[in-house]
Amino acid sequence: MLKHADDQAFQPINRGYNTLFRPGSLSLGLVVPLESYSSGPVPTMTRHVERVQLAEELGFSAIWLRDVPFNVPSFGDAGQCFDPFVYLGLLAARTERIALGVASIILPLRHPAHVAKAAASVDVLSGGRLILGVASGDRPEEYPALNLPFADRGDRFRASFDYIRRMWEDSPAFENTYGSPYGGMDMLPKPASGKLPLLITGGSQQAPDWIARNGEGWITYPRGIDAQAKVISGWRARIKAAGGSAKPAVQSLYIDLADDPDTPPQPIHLGYRLGTNHLRAHLKSLEEIGINHVALNLRFNQADVETTLTRLADEILPDFS
Repeated sequence: MLKHADDQAFQPINRGYNTLFRPGSLSLGLVVPLESYSSGPVPTMTRHVERVQLAEELGFSAIWLRDVPFNVPSFGDAGQCFDPFVYLGLLAARTERIALGVASIILPLRHPAHVAKAAASVDVLSGGRLILGVASGDRPEEYPALNLPFADRGDRFRASFDYIRRMWEDSPAFENTYGSPYGGMDMLPKPASGKLPLLITGGSQQAPDWIARNGEGWITYPRGIDAQAKVISGWRARIKAAGGSAKPAVQSLYIDLADDPDTPPQPIHLGYRLGTNHLRAHLKSLEEIGINHVALNLRFNQADVETTLTRLADEILPDFS
């Protein structure tokens, strides 16, 4: 098992990152919207702020948003409907402690100057709680709508990533595909702690070694335990080979929490219908192989949302940081 493979301390970045990720342990967050909408792609957003506040009160460590510019029929999920940065601003004002994550901003669809300013603004307004996931995008239909090519999104992702990082500097001067800040001006605000954690989602059209070197963490997809163990082990080996410090691994997990705590796992989309005893065991297995955070998604959950959140807080959270 890989329980001690990531015991090296993670480099501190900001308040959200520092409290969310602990070497050798797993924390639990939630993907918004906090509701079931399995019959269609668009959620109702019922009591959406109140449910996020409840999640914070119950002790969940993070709330995760997604960047879904268009309701694409083939994708089948409109996410939380609101623009992620606008919604993050609202949640920053209506919460106090919970980390605010976005998994992930589609960099090729936005100018990096706008991403950098919006992200730093959220980070400052939230007291350093933003965790910025970034990705290249996987919905080809969105690119023609913005008059952008889908094929070169990998190159544009890297250029955007580099541009955003340079914006944390004072009056940066550099040449980039997206523009050439000349050093005689500056972008404000700067992130609360001087920089933001940039977590890369999936492959993002990049070489695995590039991801290991450049991201402050990695957001990957759920797999069987054995397969996930190999993936995480390979990623950490690439970090070590590059001479980098330890970095956290994050994954999502759809759950449908059954009433009976002993209900065995039954596969659903990217997750399981299962009871709390089996969910605890599964999360412990993920912790053992080196996953540091799991973002639970309740889209296919059949029980009342508030009841489910309370059960998770009472029966699952005490076993995880």
